[in-house]
Amino acid sequence: MSPTKFLSRAAAAATLFIASTLAFAQSDAAGPIDTKAGTLYFLRDESGMAALIEKQVFDRFDAKRIVHFDETSGTADTVTRMLVQTDTGPILYDFRRNPPLVQRAGQRMTVKRVFWQGEEVVMQSNLGWFGLQRGKLTKLQSSTTIYH
Repeated sequence: MSPTKFLSRAAAAATLFIASTLAFAQSDAAGPIDTKAGTLYFLRDESGMAALIEKQVFDRFDAKRIVHFDETSGTADTVTRMLVQTDTGPILYDFRRNPPLVQRAGQRMTVKRVFWQGEEVVMQSNLGWFGLQRGKLTKLQSSTTIYH
């Protein structure tokens, strides 16, 4: 193998390793979860799942189980944003507001990894790479951008 080919493969492998280690792991915790807006709980009810801050329902969705990706801040590890996997597609909760801002992706997909890039949430799914920002879901094309 030529030195150039070896270096380019090594650089690609290092990039993938770095990017994958910066992805936020998924959680199946139903609560209590400390957020900027208050304590979050997920409860099963007659219409599926309910998301509550303290004791107030702020969203309902269908899901067989809870799976979410969290962005935390501060030393207390409070959740600022969360991407929740539902049966109809991901939902973004922004806990920097109270009540939380709810943004639905509107596309059924299974999320594998999530990267938080400023106000955009970048996710790898079974359908490819997508960005969700201000309620708009965008299919991402190949690029040299490194998400972390």
